[in-house]
Amino acid sequence: MKQGIQFPGRGLILAGATAAMVMTGCANMTETQRNTGIGAGVGAVAGGLIGDGKGAAIGAAVGAAGGYAWSKYMENKKTQMQQATAGTGVEVTQTQDNRLKLNIPSDVSFDTGRSDIKANMRPILDQFAQGLNQQPNTEIYIIGHTDSTGTDAINNPLSVARANSVRDYLAVRGADTRLIRTEGRGSREPIASNATDSGRAANRRVEIFLAERAVAQR
Repeated sequence: MKQGIQFPGRGLILAGATAAMVMTGCANMTETQRNTGIGAGVGAVAGGLIGDGKGAAIGAAVGAAGGYAWSKYMENKKTQMQQATAGTGVEVTQTQDNRLKLNIPSDVSFDTGRSDIKANMRPILDQFAQGLNQQPNTEIYIIGHTDSTGTDAINNPLSVARANSVRDYLAVRGADTRLIRTEGRGSREPIASNATDSGRAANRRVEIFLAERAVAQR
């Protein structure tokens, strides 16, 4: 009679995940501690699947140190960007994996068929660029998007050009281009209907992600 697959250290895996849930629910913990707890718990589950009781402990360290950290710097940056973009239609959010995300629609970013940055986007990028070259362990990821007007042969390189325009602007303001990655996704990821003018305007956007790598404590 066949037996089900058994995972060594199963109790330790569950304990790690439970501990993370408990930690993230503590009212007295800081935002950074809660987010690190989530990473540690997920890492413990992954580590436990390595195959021995020590795997969960190893995984906890990887989960806490190998992902993104939501530090005081990141929280302050979020607040600064929310203030800088108030009333502009730009969305500033914290993602589930602890990255700061700016979703900048075409009203602020680009005209149809163009990759040159609008004047009212420049103050936002100026604010975003402040202090980036002084903060270690940060990464910037810029994704350009288009609406469905035109063909992929037009939209795909246009979306790349939009992301690169943002990168080049930030570089002039002191950002280290070695820490910036860009990508264009054409019209493949709409967030609204392309059947309306307002929907196409929402889809014609650029997304900027700022992340801070967690560092293991020695």
